[in-house]
Amino acid sequence: MPSEINPDQTYWNTRWEKGETGWDIGYAAPAITAYMSAYPDKNAAILIPGCGNAYEAEWLAQQGFADITLIDIAPKAAEHLNEKFQDIPAIKVLCEDFFLHEGKYDVIIEQTFFCAIPPGRRKEYVQKTASLLNSNGKIIGLMFDKNFDHAGPPFGGSKHEYKALFGEFFTIHKMEACYNSISPRAGTEIFIDLQKKQ
Repeated sequence: MPSEINPDQTYWNTRWEKGETGWDIGYAAPAITAYMSAYPDKNAAILIPGCGNAYEAEWLAQQGFADITLIDIAPKAAEHLNEKFQDIPAIKVLCEDFFLHEGKYDVIIEQTFFCAIPPGRRKEYVQKTASLLNSNGKIIGLMFDKNFDHAGPPFGGSKHEYKALFGEFFTIHKMEACYNSISPRAGTEIFIDLQKKQ
């Protein structure tokens, strides 16, 4: 296989081409919109990695947020998003590998990206998110609080595991059972609010 072909990109692009997008709930996650409704800075630089159909980005733009960057590794997803958001200047779409991305953000929104990463790369994810965040920047969003009985993705995990993983780089303001999950995921999600340590 030529070195320039990323196997992760091939995998996720194939999922998009086949319409195998079971992670797609069809609208912005209520837990994320509830949190961001109270977020005071509409000019905050926001990153949504592994964004899929990016319903959260659409919602954020409608609320007046002005600096939203989306990353997806699948060219098919990026093509769809560029078309979908072509008339919304607040939203920028990048077809990139998150782990190679460079930038600075105030908020990273986590929604079905962390669970798509092989568990062996989770420490790398933590380090990368910390490097992308400005001083006092945050990761907010949702993670699974369950283990799956099939080979991932998605890959599950637990609050205990996440606390150990993120604690070195982040102050954990919230990591608890999500009270406003969508019904198919009720009781299986944790809401996180993590602030980059100084």
